[in-house]
Amino acid sequence: MHYQWDFVFLLRYAPLFWRGILVTLAYTGGSIAFGLLIGLLVGLGRLSKSWILNIPLVGFIEAFRCTPLLVQIVWVYYALPVILGIQIPAVIAGILTLSCYTGAFYAEIFRGGIVSIERGQWDAARALGLRPWTMMRLVILPQAIKRMIPPFVNQSITQLKNTSLVSFIAVPDLLYNGTLVTADTYRPLEVYTVVALLYFTLLFPSTMLAQWYERRLQSAR
Repeated sequence: MHYQWDFVFLLRYAPLFWRGILVTLAYTGGSIAFGLLIGLLVGLGRLSKSWILNIPLVGFIEAFRCTPLLVQIVWVYYALPVILGIQIPAVIAGILTLSCYTGAFYAEIFRGGIVSIERGQWDAARALGLRPWTMMRLVILPQAIKRMIPPFVNQSITQLKNTSLVSFIAVPDLLYNGTLVTADTYRPLEVYTVVALLYFTLLFPSTMLAQWYERRLQSAR
């Protein structure tokens, strides 16, 4: 079958695509910011020797890491309101799920980065008489952050792709707006090709930057 490709008609939908990009970037930035906060709190909590604290934190991490993100989004949007007895707007359900999902991964990055610091650094900080929080803030975290940055960047890049799943609950991101254009034009090949190219344009520079930074860290070591 011979198919006549035509991308010119998409120019009149440029504002819709642009709004979708802004929503996608907003969800990416918001979920990364909230995810970092969640990840920091959960990751530091995981360092505790108290099993009473660790069991629910491990449960939180594994619940989000071991189930598909799409299932989580759908469950939070449709099932959680039934349990709580309140309606959760799609915007809130999307950002909440994305933040908790990436926060679970960030938590393990935080924990792994902190425990990777050599024992001698901990002992030296204690020998100086530093309190636990001061030791963490001045000695451990500055060293750990350098080791955390590459996996943080990679997870954040993945998070931008993950935002496309909120389109399933009618959040007007780039993919959802592309679906609207498809429904209006019946030209899915051109529409989704453009959507894919737009995602590539957003992601490729970030990927190159992450690779450059990783090479720079390796050279510094």
